[in-house]
Amino acid sequence: MTDQAPAPEPEILGETEAALPGKPTSASRTTLSHIMTHNDTNLLGTVHGGVIMKLVDDAAGAVAGRHSGGPAVTASMDEMAFLEPVRVGDLVHVKAQVNWTGRTSMEVGVRVLAERWNESTPPTQVGSAYLVFAAVDADGKPRTVPPVIPETDRDRRRYQEAQIRRTHRLARRRAIKELREKRAAEGFED
Repeated sequence: MTDQAPAPEPEILGETEAALPGKPTSASRTTLSHIMTHNDTNLLGTVHGGVIMKLVDDAAGAVAGRHSGGPAVTASMDEMAFLEPVRVGDLVHVKAQVNWTGRTSMEVGVRVLAERWNESTPPTQVGSAYLVFAAVDADGKPRTVPPVIPETDRDRRRYQEAQIRRTHRLARRRAIKELREKRAAEGFED
């Protein structure tokens, strides 16, 4: 199998919007590294999940901004999984890349790895997350993003999985909206 991927099929754009040229996955991929200190700990003495989540959001935001060529805001965070505890003295690496793009939104996949700061053992995956970012203009209005071009088999798998997650997000949102409308029609106040 070749590592060259065809560009994803473009979405239907409004008459005033021109399709942007695609960008390869590698164009915006990044790694953010941070050493964990006592300031990062929770009451159990391990690194607070919120500290890791902030690093994840920071790395994902950098990737989204790079890919879209400007400001992008966090729309949602899906499936934040903490696989192993992070300890004081761990060097944490947060690796992020754009997995999928829509017209104005992007899914960014993030892997969190940790290794002891003073050892030469391979890092261990300690977490992962998927975030959706919306590209915005100077007025905070959505703006079009370039399509992502998967480059490897792994990138193509991530693109396909991101499409599945998007379908599930939209179906969940639709089902909740319908339930709330039904309850309101029946006279229930939430």
